[in-house]
Amino acid sequence: MANSSNNKVMVPEAKAALEQFKMESANEVGVTLNKGYNGDLTSRQAGSIGGQMVKKMIEKYERDLANK
Repeated sequence: MANSSNNKVMVPEAKAALEQFKMESANEVGVTLNKGYNGDLTSRQAGSIGGQMVKKMIEKYERDLANK
């Protein structure tokens, strides 16, 4: 069975901005990311980065809704 990944960037032009967003979110939760491979992160560390990213996206969406 082939291993397919859903981690594709939907808008390739946004790739650099998404990478910066991930680095900022990691910094905010106290996780050090390297450029490139980060397979040595624990599940907790990776989850905290993803959780922080989602939290920030929701906050931005709520602000955008409030400013309509």
